[in-house]
Amino acid sequence: MTCLLDATAIDTTRAPLGVRVVDGGVTVAVAAAHATRVELCLLDRDDAAPSGWSERRVPLFGPRLGVWSAFVPGVRAGQHYGFRAHGAWDPAVGLRYNPNKLLLDPYARGVEGELGYGPETYGHSWEARCEDGLPAMSELDSLGHVPHSVVVDSWFTPPASGRPHVPWSQTVVYEAHVRGLTLKLPGLPDELRGTYAGLAHPVTIEHLKSLGVTTLELLPVHASASEPHLVRSGLTNYWGYNTLSFFAPEPRYAMASSREAGPGAVLDEVKGMVALLHEAGIEVVLDVVLNHTCEGGTDGQQLSWRGLDPTVYYLHDGGHPARFADVTGCGNTLDFRRTRVVQMALDSLRYWADEVGVDGFRFDLAVTLGRGHDGFTNFHPFLVAVQTDPVLGGLKLIAEPWDVGPGGWQTGSFKAPFAEWNDRFRNAVRSFWLSDARAASHGHPTHGVRELATRLSGSADIFGHSDPPLVRGPGASINFVTAHDGFTMADLTAYDHKHNEANGEDNRDGTDDNRSWNHGIEGRLDHVGSEIAALRRRSHRNLMATLLLSAGTPMITAGDEMGRTQHGNNNAYCQDTDIAHVSWDLDAPARDLLETTRYLLALRRSLRALQAEHFFLGRPLSRRGDDKLDLAWLGTDGAPLTADRWNDTCTRSLQMIRRTADAADPAVLVALNGSLDPVPLTLPADETWELVWDSTWENPVERLSPDDEDDPELEPLSIRMYVSKAP
Repeated sequence: MTCLLDATAIDTTRAPLGVRVVDGGVTVAVAAAHATRVELCLLDRDDAAPSGWSERRVPLFGPRLGVWSAFVPGVRAGQHYGFRAHGAWDPAVGLRYNPNKLLLDPYARGVEGELGYGPETYGHSWEARCEDGLPAMSELDSLGHVPHSVVVDSWFTPPASGRPHVPWSQTVVYEAHVRGLTLKLPGLPDELRGTYAGLAHPVTIEHLKSLGVTTLELLPVHASASEPHLVRSGLTNYWGYNTLSFFAPEPRYAMASSREAGPGAVLDEVKGMVALLHEAGIEVVLDVVLNHTCEGGTDGQQLSWRGLDPTVYYLHDGGHPARFADVTGCGNTLDFRRTRVVQMALDSLRYWADEVGVDGFRFDLAVTLGRGHDGFTNFHPFLVAVQTDPVLGGLKLIAEPWDVGPGGWQTGSFKAPFAEWNDRFRNAVRSFWLSDARAASHGHPTHGVRELATRLSGSADIFGHSDPPLVRGPGASINFVTAHDGFTMADLTAYDHKHNEANGEDNRDGTDDNRSWNHGIEGRLDHVGSEIAALRRRSHRNLMATLLLSAGTPMITAGDEMGRTQHGNNNAYCQDTDIAHVSWDLDAPARDLLETTRYLLALRRSLRALQAEHFFLGRPLSRRGDDKLDLAWLGTDGAPLTADRWNDTCTRSLQMIRRTADAADPAVLVALNGSLDPVPLTLPADETWELVWDSTWENPVERLSPDDEDDPELEPLSIRMYVSKAP
């Protein structure tokens, strides 16, 4: 080990955090306000060394405003490095400085190497204790057991192509996992399967475009690590919601050639993916996990933030001895009351937007990001900064509006331009078509249509509260029936109970509130021609149609358009197996469902009445020159729904009519029957209606001719869609 003594001090008020390539070397800046000394460790491969690496330590200057920094000459792109931080070991007050631990740069643009899970990766000793009974400092060195930061010379490269900027009213979100979507996709070269490059291959793009997807929302692509308990069980954190770096892309999703060439090539592959998707007119939204890190709970691994400034980066419970506060369910919570945490999150978002060129972000457990000293506030400095940022404020911003802390359910509380996942839409749709139908099949009471109708029309009761009212519009509601977390759409129709045995937790993990219906037999069926299989397929079509025909922004989970199953697993976060990978081996029913989804999305694109830009008021549209309402509700007998029928839980059928302000645009009528009996249908007589879809059809090619519509009838548990015909 040697020291480079020619490092020089720099102005930390101007130096950006991280390691940046400049003429003649690099600037280095790292926040560690409570440290007494910080060293930059330059690492080079050395087979003779016990760790496999030689190390040169460069003392940094500081702290100034909590930042340690230097200019270090001679360092170039590709250099492996880390930090060692010296300071007090006082777990009672939350300080755990241990210079034996090599720490990742929180701002590293590249990460390389595997994480070990032995005692070397922990700041505390697994055995020794201090006099107060708290863990003693570990004397084991972590070099050789942890990933390294890597210098990447790619700072201000503009995106290769412009953003599509799809309006919310035309947006169709497709939530997918980089690896899971493409691993088995026919037509992809083997080296592209499961990779960023594979996502941008013409075969993948053709599938997305044929569906009508405008916006690809990717599960986390930030570098991540698996939890120790999963590793002990031989599993892995497949989803990636366990962040190791907020700036470096996950290397596992890059082509082998990119990984071999180094983190710079991995980053280039990500940029190329975004550029090619943009050329195809598809937006890229990243699911970002800014609420916690992979370092675990109070006694977790010491990999980066915990070793640099644990009482600044992490929220503590205020007790003695100090413990991490956990409102994420993941062991730790980043403290968004702290300026450095807010800065790191904003710097990360700007980096991915400005340099990589992504089109927006879905914020995991977004309530955590708005927690101040008095709980959640939608005027939190971080949220205001994102909303008003000249770049970020113009992107697609999607909040998951809950966490597991006090007051953690905040659906509808975020301000424009945020959109939000609408869990009440999910619950209403599942309840109406599945759990209520299951209850009715056993003679039990059900809910009526009131809640579902509110979700069909854009959820103004949730997202209309603003100053002035209704400014967000229905696009703020991200409508979903399924997501990565929970049953697939096919499994909602095949399982009454979760089956998570493969996760190794005795089926205790995952929600029990599935609102599903197996239609009489638990599990998948071998005979696709059976009556139960046919009923399941109809229920699947009902779910998909409700999602795609409702006002708001629909989000499809990858594979639902083809009937993907996870065999009843509703928490497949640790399944990098066939359970979670999208299967492209399609039988006839799967192909029919794919054609149905394409057809419904084509209808959505072609009919402006299905692209609601503003909330409906149930009033005449003055520009039309007639007395037609923008939104009307009728019973299946053609009469307006009275208050009594709205509030009657036995009411299980209705008609919804939606219109635009332009009389030349066709009106859309959606008739649905959630009962177990057929219902006669009386269409409004003041207009001529053409049937364009019926959920009893296995495939849209079964479209009926007008001669077959003399006495229309809604089959049990079915939907029909009509459009008005010009006189």
